[in-house]
Amino acid sequence: MSNHQHTSTIYQTELEDLRTAVLKMGGKVESQLRQAVLAFNENDKQMAEQVLEVEREVNRDHLTIDSMCSEIIALRQPAASDLRMLLGMVRTVSDLERIGDEASKIAKMALNTDLSKRGFLPRLQTIAQSADLAAAMLRSALDAFAREDTSDSRQVFASDLELDELYKASVRQLITFMMEDPRTISAALDDLWVAKAIERIGDHAENIAENAIYIIEGEDVRYTHNS
Repeated sequence: MSNHQHTSTIYQTELEDLRTAVLKMGGKVESQLRQAVLAFNENDKQMAEQVLEVEREVNRDHLTIDSMCSEIIALRQPAASDLRMLLGMVRTVSDLERIGDEASKIAKMALNTDLSKRGFLPRLQTIAQSADLAAAMLRSALDAFAREDTSDSRQVFASDLELDELYKASVRQLITFMMEDPRTISAALDDLWVAKAIERIGDHAENIAENAIYIIEGEDVRYTHNS
């Protein structure tokens, strides 16, 4: 093997290791999201603590992958599709880290919930639907990376619009409950925080779908996909 071929092989291995690290971080964040919502719904404080522990791992993953990208850019001076991939990966791990932050907020809410006040407030189906939809959006966006196939990415954009409507429905219902029964105010405010966190997670999943299109197709759709 020539020196050039040897260097090229190492470079391709570095890119593949990076891709694997991003997908592994994505799987961790997806699990974190599902556990956070379950911990809140089931008032499972042990599970909520686990979500917060995973958050520390996610933060470390973010720093590690950022460092890997910087090193490859500095040493290999990539161009065209490789450079696009590296820039897209940097954006993606930033969105994953923020999803982890939102999942942690939900877990902290589970830890601080006052059960004596929760009994006055009916469980909102729209929040459960929002959580399922946000998790599905994240799964689809990550699948696009894994399969290098963006066919489902635009469905993520449509799902985000649906998620926004579910959030508005949750807000309307919670305000109604608070106006009709002041005993629901404390628990309703908790639910509002959770609903908002889920809505933001959908926005980050949408960003990841945009990144997948940028990496795979070379098209930057951040400000155009809804036009």
